[in-house]
Amino acid sequence: MEPARIARIFSAFAKANPHPETELLAPNPYCLLVAVVLSAQATDVSVNKATAALFASVQTPEAMLKLGEVGLKNHIRTIGLFNTKAKNVIALSARLVEEYGGRVPTTREALITLPGVGRKTANVWLNCVLGEATIAVDTHVFRVANRLGLCRTRTPEATEAALEKAIPARFLRHAHHWLILHGRYICKARKPLCERCPVAAECAYVASAKIKTKTKAAPAGVRPSSSIRRKRRA
Repeated sequence: MEPARIARIFSAFAKANPHPETELLAPNPYCLLVAVVLSAQATDVSVNKATAALFASVQTPEAMLKLGEVGLKNHIRTIGLFNTKAKNVIALSARLVEEYGGRVPTTREALITLPGVGRKTANVWLNCVLGEATIAVDTHVFRVANRLGLCRTRTPEATEAALEKAIPARFLRHAHHWLILHGRYICKARKPLCERCPVAAECAYVASAKIKTKTKAAPAGVRPSSSIRRKRRA
């Protein structure tokens, strides 16, 4: 896709939602890491429901170890793969206590050595907590990026590299959030709402399918019903 079209797409996202945030609710960086680990193959809504009571009493690796694997499972059993995720959260909490003084390391290289933390999870944490211009490629980002024509890729790794190269630097900080939200609420997997898409004029999928987009567009990269803010410690 031409650089000018890419700039127009992200300008539309930025105009509608200048400061997008994760929909995962977490009171501190450690809890956010736990939430992102739990969100693999699960919705943010389901994770938030499961962690509401958990994070009310557990906000440190030490407290998580005290709760234990069985106690953690009781909180998260409504989330898919909860057995494996509980093992990983307990194991990563132990690593944080033993090797990092109970703090989350601040480099991707260190983060991906933690149990249950892959490149996507590390990129989400680095972006949300430290403000780094990382691209976390989930199913929404992969689908939207390829549908729009921002890239033509087959793997998350290739998508991340292609987007980092194609997206203007001034948009990289929030790019993956805009793409996630657009995929979650507008560019849905089975039935994209092209008639509501604010960037339909730039979309390769719309052009190839010759889809008419006459109705009023929804805001770009914004949850329709409300603004999005990550819960912060008071």
